[in-house]
Amino acid sequence: MNGIFHLAFKVKDIKSTILFYHNILGCSLGRQTDNWVDFNFFGHQISAHVSKNISELDYCGKVEGLKVPIPHFGCILEPEDFKTIKSRLEKSDIPFLVPPQTRYKNNRGEQQTMFVLDPSNNALEFKSFSNAEAIFD
Repeated sequence: MNGIFHLAFKVKDIKSTILFYHNILGCSLGRQTDNWVDFNFFGHQISAHVSKNISELDYCGKVEGLKVPIPHFGCILEPEDFKTIKSRLEKSDIPFLVPPQTRYKNNRGEQQTMFVLDPSNNALEFKSFSNAEAIFD
């Protein structure tokens, strides 16, 4: 168990959270109570905790002239997994905050990216790099 990331974040309720992360994204369920639920988020542990104080997003991030919400979290996926998640989101009528697109085209850091909001207004970004060696460049 080396290098598994853990993230705890706020959600408005457990039911809509399970629907989004488990049923739509395909994340397996972990432990849960009436107030929190764990998911296997592409090999990492995320813990959704119910809160009545959900923070507003700030679109202060700028990437290639595009404003992106901060904070956000997500996952870097293999190209086929990126396509699968994109398809699941589209079939579930989840609107894209930033539609699927290619950033840094024809550069070492070329990547597919898309942003969505979960039911609690948490921003998620999914990426897929053309060259995995460029992830940290």
